[in-house]
Amino acid sequence: MCRNIRPLNNFEPPATRDEVTAAALQFVRKVSGTTKPSQANQAVFDRAVAEIAHITQHLLDDLVTTAPPKDREVEAQKARERARLRYG
Repeated sequence: MCRNIRPLNNFEPPATRDEVTAAALQFVRKVSGTTKPSQANQAVFDRAVAEIAHITQHLLDDLVTTAPPKDREVEAQKARERARLRYG
């Protein structure tokens, strides 16, 4: 799916509303095939983002895991290292 959508579950601190909305926006952009909808579709596009963000937040709130929470800085460093190895 979208490479820009990052895992949001099991982080300390938990995902923010802005992160959830950004993931929903990326999803809607991918599914709709557009990054900027026409004026005729703007309301539908915005409603889809809001609804997906809402249900995503419910999903994150309800997921159960026994794994310890991941540290955002450690995960970011791992991603930077993977990018360095991949892109040089």
